[in-house]
Amino acid sequence: MSLIHKTWRLLAFAIVLTCVTGFAECYKPVTKNKLPKHIRTVAVPAFQNNALRYKVESRFTGAVMKEIVRRGRGLRVQGDPEGADAVIDGIIKSFTFSGVLLDDRGRARIFEVTITAAVTIRDQTQNRVLYDNQNYVFRGEFEFTNDPRSFFNEEDPAVERMARSFAESVVSTLINGFVVNEEK
Repeated sequence: MSLIHKTWRLLAFAIVLTCVTGFAECYKPVTKNKLPKHIRTVAVPAFQNNALRYKVESRFTGAVMKEIVRRGRGLRVQGDPEGADAVIDGIIKSFTFSGVLLDDRGRARIFEVTITAAVTIRDQTQNRVLYDNQNYVFRGEFEFTNDPRSFFNEEDPAVERMARSFAESVVSTLINGFVVNEEK
């Protein structure tokens, strides 16, 4: 057997050995819901809008509800807290946008949107708070075109993207983020 052939076999063996032993624990897909077992119904009442920005609360509330349906693994979603096992309360505290990039005429072309929210997830069955973050901050950007004939207001799609990102984060926290000590 030639030296090159032996080297390739040794290299292949080392790669297989590394994959089997070293990297097997690096990635573990999430397969279990870490919510307490008694939580089957989650209420997402309409978020409060302290930012005084038109319909921003309904976009965020709707995005959270859709994300729970999409990833909730059998969780039921409702708007009314009555009869729900858990409740996600949210307040949109502020909504600001500012120009971050100017064009050659000194007009803002790219804007940064910052939304600050308060989120609380309560277990109504055991009357305890599972998660509380009073300073949930999300940022996104949108751009205006230079050509006024092809003007398209990118603010609404930017808020929709941020609402989806917010919802993904909240639902990930809800489903995967709790380490709950249940008595058995």
